[in-house]
Amino acid sequence: MEGIRTEATVAPRKRRRRIDVKLGIGIVLTLIVVVFAIIGPGLTQDPRNYDNPVTSPPSAENPLGTNNLGADLLAQLAEGAAGSLMVGATAGLIAVICSLFFGIVAGYRGGIVDEILSLATNIMLVIPGLPLVVVIATYLETRSMWMIAVVLGFTSWAGSAVVLRFQAKSLRSRDYVAAAKTSGESTFRIILVEILPNLLPLLSSMFLSAVVLAVLSEAGLSYLGLGPSGAITWGTILNDASTQSAFHQGAWWWFVPPGLLIAMLGCGLSLINFAIDETINPKLKLAPEAVRQVRKAKKQARRTRKAQKR
Repeated sequence: MEGIRTEATVAPRKRRRRIDVKLGIGIVLTLIVVVFAIIGPGLTQDPRNYDNPVTSPPSAENPLGTNNLGADLLAQLAEGAAGSLMVGATAGLIAVICSLFFGIVAGYRGGIVDEILSLATNIMLVIPGLPLVVVIATYLETRSMWMIAVVLGFTSWAGSAVVLRFQAKSLRSRDYVAAAKTSGESTFRIILVEILPNLLPLLSSMFLSAVVLAVLSEAGLSYLGLGPSGAITWGTILNDASTQSAFHQGAWWWFVPPGLLIAMLGCGLSLINFAIDETINPKLKLAPEAVRQVRKAKKQARRTRKAQKR
C-alpha cells in the first residue's frame, strides 16, 4: 500500500511540475516581448532617424545594425513590437466580443435567434479568412493599424463562436440558470452573471489564440505590402527587408530579429494557451502519462514475446 500511495502521489506532482514549467516559460517569453515594447522606444533612438550609415552591420552605436535608409533596426523593432501587440490585442478583443454575441446569445436564446446568428457564423466559417482579409485590405485606400486590427478581428471570430454556442446550450439547462429564470432575472443578467463566469478560462484561451493569429496575419499582410500605411510593425520591417533583398546582401540583422520576436511571442502565448487548455480539460493533463504507459506496456509485451520464443 505504501508503494502504491507513493507512486500515485509522485505522478500528479510530476504532471503539476511539467504544467508549471510550460506556463512559466510562456509567461517569461511573453513578458520579455511586452516589456521590450513598453520600455524599448524610450531607450533607443528615433526609429525614423536616417542619419546613420546605410545597411551597416551591428555595432556599438547600432546594436542591431541599420536598414537601407540608415534607420536603427533596434529602434524599429521596439516601435514594431508596440504596433504588433496593439494590433494583436485589439483584434483579439474584437474577435472575443463577436464570438460572445454570436455564440452565447445564439446558444442561450435558441429558436429563430439561434438560427439567424448560426447562419451568419456558418457564412463566416465558409469564407476563407486570410484571402478575405487580403481582399478587404486591397480595397482600403488608407490602412491604419487600427483599421487592420478591426478587419482582422471581424474576420476571425466564427470558430470561437461555434464552441461558445455549444457551451451556452449546455449551461442553459443547469439548475442555477433555471433558478435565475424562475426568479425573473433578465436574459442579459443571466448571461452576464450565471453563464459568462463559467466560460472565463475558455474565453481567455480564445483571446490568446486570436492575438497570436492576428499578429501572424498582420505580419503576413505587411509582408505582402498590404499592412498599415506609414506605420512600423514587425511585418513592415520584414517587407522592407524582402523588397531590398536583405537576404541576398547577407544583411541577416534586418530580417532575423523580427522573425525571432514573432516566433517568441507566438510561442509564449501558445504555451500559456496550452496551460489554460489543460486547466479547462483535465484529460489533457493525463494524456502524456497515458501515452508513456502505453509505450511501456508495448515494450514489455515485445520483450515477453521474445523471451517466450527463446
